[in-house]
This record gives sequence, structure tokens and C-alpha cells, in this order.
Amino acid sequence: MKFYIASSFANKEVVRLCARRLIVNGFTQTYDWTKNERPTAIEQLSQIGQKEVREVMAADFFIMSLPARKGSHVELGIALASGKRVYMYSADEDIYHSETTATFYHLPEVQKLVGAFDCFLERLIFHEETNEGGAF
Repeated sequence: MKFYIASSFANKEVVRLCARRLIVNGFTQTYDWTKNERPTAIEQLSQIGQKEVREVMAADFFIMSLPARKGSHVELGIALASGKRVYMYSADEDIYHSETTATFYHLPEVQKLVGAFDCFLERLIFHEETNEGGAF
């Protein structure tokens, strides 16, 4: 099973930790954007954007770790539109506050977990390994 993780550059270490745990459990990361530097030219943005679209599409499931910036939200839209399984992690309850949430966070296709990151990873791995398909 292949996965893609979206988040902000500020969450690089969380993304790397998540990827390592999934890889150790036999999953494959489609693209590790945390190795990139922040782009400084429009051409770089275009190349990165094209790659990220391809890699989101290549994934079997999509993970979004909040907080996330606008690029991650575009990737979320791509994942939802292409029927990927979508998991969303938030350390706090902001995901449920109208001032800090987004409409698409609350679609039935989005499996959300608020709280401890280790708990999120354990549930995600279990859910994917068992193909439980039910509530996350």
C-alpha cells in the first residue's frame, strides 16, 4: 500500500516520523517532500506541483497532518476527488471550531483523529492493515 502525507514545512519532523513508522510496517511512501527546500522560483513551484499531483494520485491513501497550509489543502482536494482513503490528524480540537476548520474536513470520507500522534499512527496502521473500512 502506498501513502502520501500532506502538511506544512513547520511539521516536517512529524511527517518524517509518520513516514518512518508506516515504512517499517510495510507501506511505501510515494513522495517525500520534506527533502525539498522552499522553492524560490515559479518554475520550481510548477515542477514541484506537477510531481505532487502525480504522487497524490499514485497513493492508495492520503494523510493530512494539521496544521497545514494551502498546498496541503489542494492535495486534500486531489485525494478526495480521486477517491483516496483520507486520514486527518490534529493534535488539538481546532478541527472542530468553525473559525479554524474547513468544509472538506467534515466529509464522510475523511477519517479524523484528534489527540496523541502515536494513537493516530496505531489506528491508521490497524485500519489499513485490516482494511476494516468502518469508522476510524
